[in-house]
Amino acid sequence: TAKADESRYYSREKTSLSSVQHNLMQHSPTMSKKFARSPFRWRTHFFFCPLSLNIPVLCLLLAFSSTTLTCMGFIKNDAGIESYNLGKKTNVKLFQSVQNNSNNPKPIDHESWPDKFPAKSHCSRCGLCETSYVTHVSDACAFLGEGMKRNIDGLEEIVHGRRRMVDDMVWNGISTASKANDGENENDLIAEEGRFGVMHSPMVLARGKHVSGAQWTGCVTSVAVSMLESGMVDAVICIASEENVDEDSAWSSPKPILARSVEDVMRGRGVKPALAPSLNVMDELKNIPEIQKLLFCGVGCAVQAFRAIQNELSLEEVYVLGTNCADNSPTPEDAQEFLWRSVPSIADENKKVLGYEFMQDFRVHVKYEDGNSATNVSYERMPYFSLPGNVAKFAIAESCLACFDYTNALADVVVGYMGAPLGSDSNMDQSYQTITIRNSRGAKMIQYALDAGRLELGPVASGSGSHEKIAMTTVASDNIVQEMIGGDMKVQGMPRFLGEIMATVIRSVGPKGVSFARYSLDYHLLRNYLHVIDFWGEDGRKLVPAYAKVIVEKYLKMDDSFRSLVESVRSKRR
Repeated sequence: TAKADESRYYSREKTSLSSVQHNLMQHSPTMSKKFARSPFRWRTHFFFCPLSLNIPVLCLLLAFSSTTLTCMGFIKNDAGIESYNLGKKTNVKLFQSVQNNSNNPKPIDHESWPDKFPAKSHCSRCGLCETSYVTHVSDACAFLGEGMKRNIDGLEEIVHGRRRMVDDMVWNGISTASKANDGENENDLIAEEGRFGVMHSPMVLARGKHVSGAQWTGCVTSVAVSMLESGMVDAVICIASEENVDEDSAWSSPKPILARSVEDVMRGRGVKPALAPSLNVMDELKNIPEIQKLLFCGVGCAVQAFRAIQNELSLEEVYVLGTNCADNSPTPEDAQEFLWRSVPSIADENKKVLGYEFMQDFRVHVKYEDGNSATNVSYERMPYFSLPGNVAKFAIAESCLACFDYTNALADVVVGYMGAPLGSDSNMDQSYQTITIRNSRGAKMIQYALDAGRLELGPVASGSGSHEKIAMTTVASDNIVQEMIGGDMKVQGMPRFLGEIMATVIRSVGPKGVSFARYSLDYHLLRNYLHVIDFWGEDGRKLVPAYAKVIVEKYLKMDDSFRSLVESVRSKRR
């Protein structure tokens, strides 16, 4: 049955709309009706799981396991954790069982990543296995067993009170609701649940306030500081920059911290574009009993693992502040190498980098210090089309190629930027970001930041233009995809001046705002679907959540080139 203690994630009471939601409704009368009736749909589902054991067959399997298992091979690492190989042939060595280790769990040494970690090359290094909670990995990891399907489809209702309306999708600029009503309506312009996840209220534009040195305007930092200052939480788990590294490398070197002061939270400013072990501070948290109210900040895979062990923490209150995420580098060194190769002028002129992002104008924006002060910044902008074709292979972690949680489905509040308009000056530290509130707890978090004067809300996020053709064109030309099918891989990007022309034209005629976010989401989802069936065969489909399967099936029906790519990947494995 569904968990009885759902109250540990959210309140069961049907509360009145928060002032945040009332503000959002004013922007959209149509959405007012939709969201006023949908946040609380209390349902109880019963799942019957008959279990039958064939003892002789089980004995044969155990005997056979000492040699080689195919199909779904059981692999155990030094911590005794069971993982699934999903179709790859693997030699198996038996170690102590999880049950034998459960009373004295042995965290895995981070130096042995990824080889001794259960998910191997697909480990996103969320940090769980580096703690005593390692024994929960088979139920928590986003890349083991059914992974993100298990976590998103299984926990969405427990966390938010209901699952997303998976059929609420926008195609060719028209929502499914509009098609049902034989016309267009306001839903066509704004973010829909099918792609972007459960919404307590429509996705809205926002800016942080009073956060100097933020990569953007500091929305995440503003919310976290407000919650800590008000006493809403006792501590914040967030990602700071590693202190024991060269100053020029700190921007790419993540270090999880358990922040107990505003000064500590402020250390978390900025995006670190490498895998970050957010959960490896969980044992530190366990040893501080006075912390009873916690804010956890993280990307989708880390949030999934955190939600899976949340009830083990015995905390009074838990809040989760998530960010959108795609294509992190495996290590800080890989992130640095990507930047040096992609934007050579940064290395040639020895500029002190503060961060970079792939932006809505089809350019990579590199933010760097202009002079000797971090408050004086400048930007270098390189068109996507001029990037070297050979940087993606080493610069993108394999876990990111198997990810279907771009939008952070299980967070209470999610901060992103792909669905926001890009201003004329296109500077990150002046542009809007987007905020998605998924439940009443998230509304409370945002209200605290507004009351503290640390957050400014803009209008409901909207967009224009269709996204499907450009998404599929991007997938088909992607070097990672071309490598899967044995196609032509580009080594050099376009000459800079041609790349600039291409970026300007596509920005002018292509999808904008929320439609650009749909493009980015669909491109990554389709590419990643190809990766999982390439790596695991048809068993890879077991990792794909329901909403992602809807999108994949739509492209399979409407796009010949995507069907051809899928068939090419499948035929390679036959």
